[in-house]
Amino acid sequence: MDLLKHTYAEISKHMFDYLLFITVGIFVLLSLNIFRGERLVEFIIILAFVSFYIIWGIYHHIIENSLHFKVVLEYVLIGFTILFLIKILVLP
Repeated sequence: MDLLKHTYAEISKHMFDYLLFITVGIFVLLSLNIFRGERLVEFIIILAFVSFYIIWGIYHHIIENSLHFKVVLEYVLIGFTILFLIKILVLP
C-alpha cells in the first residue's frame, strides 16, 4: 500500500515531467507508425527518443536534487541498451 501512495505522490509532485515524457513517447510511437518500413528514419526516431530519455532523466533528477554520476550512467546505459535491443530485434 505504501508503494501506491509513494507512486501517487511522485506523479502528483512531478506531473509536468511525466506528462512531457508520455507526450513525447506517444509522438514517437505515432512517428514510428507513419515511417514504418523506412529503417534509417525509424532508427533516427528511436535514437532521438533515447537521447530525450537521457536528457529527461538528468533534468528530472536535477529538479529533485538527486543527480549523481551513477544516475546519469544508469540513464545512459538503459537508453543505449534499449536502442541496441530494438536495433537488433526489431530493425534488422
